[in-house]
Amino acid sequence: MIFCLVIGDDFESSLLSFEKLDRASPDLWPEQLPGVAEFAASCKNPITNSPPKWMAELESEDIEMLKELGSLTTANLMEKVKGLQNLAYQLGLEESREMTRGKFLNILERPKK
Repeated sequence: MIFCLVIGDDFESSLLSFEKLDRASPDLWPEQLPGVAEFAASCKNPITNSPPKWMAELESEDIEMLKELGSLTTANLMEKVKGLQNLAYQLGLEESREMTRGKFLNILERPKK
């Protein structure tokens, strides 16, 4: 057991590298996720009273919806998403029926010149 520790220490010291890497170069260390550096820089700024850019165009109803969705559990959120998917599917079926109806009534044809 002692023999392994001595060899382990030598092995560990042989793995050390004294190479100096210049991390300032963007070519050597490109940003892996676009926008992360910008986001990190914005987090370092002191907190201001102005809302973030993405919240500037939100109305009070939108903010209430965000709060409501944020307070849901994972299961409830999944149920909400499934409900939205079902609603989108039903709307697609209804649109398909209406387009077929319009085709049969000839209301979608272009007027002849």
